[in-house]
Amino acid sequence: MGVQVFPGKFTVEQEQDFTVFIIGMRINKWWAVHKWLPVLIAMPPMIKELYVNKDLGCLSLENFFSFRTTLMVQYWKSEQDLLTYARNAQHLKAWKNFNLKVGNNDAVGIYHEMYNVTESNFECFYGNMPTFGLAKAFGQEPVKASTRTARQRLRKGAH
Repeated sequence: MGVQVFPGKFTVEQEQDFTVFIIGMRINKWWAVHKWLPVLIAMPPMIKELYVNKDLGCLSLENFFSFRTTLMVQYWKSEQDLLTYARNAQHLKAWKNFNLKVGNNDAVGIYHEMYNVTESNFECFYGNMPTFGLAKAFGQEPVKASTRTARQRLRKGAH
């Protein structure tokens, strides 16, 4: 069964601030499987926890993989929800294991970036797409005359 594609043009009309979190890893030494594999397999239990417990504040996420690097974009209700999750048992266990098994070894790298986004400082457009990204987190709305251009979508909160 395929993913449903929504023909047409869509945007997101979100009127609350939110947080975008980008997290991932990079395999620097392919042959050091004993270093990078534990990092790779630590993420699925946390993702399952976020999907099952929506009250934690993670609204949605997208995964991307390239030759050496994984990248996950997460959409959170708030910075506070994300920081609270960073202190929960599942994440702390993964962080402790990373530091024990990898530490400063250069076989595998990890990274994250966090952005707090205000209602009037983002815009998005989806054409002939499945529900994706912010639209998956907040719901998509058909583009209308007042949201036809990127400039109009950015100015939505400036009245």
